[in-house]
Amino acid sequence: MRFYSENDIARFDNVSFVFIETEEHESVFKIILNRPEKRNAFTPTMAEEIVFALAYAHYSSHIRCVVLSARGPVFCAGADLNAFHDASVDTPNPTLPRPNEPVKLGDAFAQLFKPAIAQVEGAVLAGGFLLICGCTFVYTIPEAKFSLPEVKRGIWPMQVMASLSGLVADRKILEMAITGRSYSAMEALNMGLVTQLEPQETLSVRVQELAELIAGNAPLAIMEGMKAFAAFKDVATDERHGYLQEKLQAILLSKDAKEGVLAFREKRKPNWQGE
Repeated sequence: MRFYSENDIARFDNVSFVFIETEEHESVFKIILNRPEKRNAFTPTMAEEIVFALAYAHYSSHIRCVVLSARGPVFCAGADLNAFHDASVDTPNPTLPRPNEPVKLGDAFAQLFKPAIAQVEGAVLAGGFLLICGCTFVYTIPEAKFSLPEVKRGIWPMQVMASLSGLVADRKILEMAITGRSYSAMEALNMGLVTQLEPQETLSVRVQELAELIAGNAPLAIMEGMKAFAAFKDVATDERHGYLQEKLQAILLSKDAKEGVLAFREKRKPNWQGE
């Protein structure tokens, strides 16, 4: 991940987060947005904290799944424009290593290459889409709302367009950006933005079940598969099958692939090494 190095995340235990919380439960890593008094709108420092936590998950071989959730009634209201325009409004975090370059949330999620689940229990607005679009799965309560209201404030959801592209049809992206209207969770599900609707009382249980299911599968195969999925679209159409065959051959030579076959024959649970 280009924003933080593996050496940077070696200091993870010495970082005291200001705007997020993190938790580890075996191979599942949780990132919790914790600025509810500002509707979890992210400042430059908060964005750096999120990206640093993603870098930790990326470099930590024992982490197999990331769960992203939020405190308070709003999942994320996007960027705190006051803090981005006036650095004095932001709260710096002196324990956080400086990034190698200005962080971009969309790019950070794209470089994670591990499954991430967004557990959405409130509204997602504006730049909050960068977070949910960056996740592999989005589980939400039916009452949640999704909106790109930037045009109501004289601006446009520029970076969000990149995150939405490939997930939602181009016409729907433009409709959302031009009208600025609010969409229901069911509408978000139908357009492909949301993976699944769950009642409030069972949402966390379903997310945990999914995280455990993911964590039980071969981590190297998942990581290499996600990398190939992201890359093959830039390969010429008539070369894609050859490119993907090469990637498959590399996975077949891995220790995990051999362990998977052996465990199947011996009718036992595989002992994945991520190698």
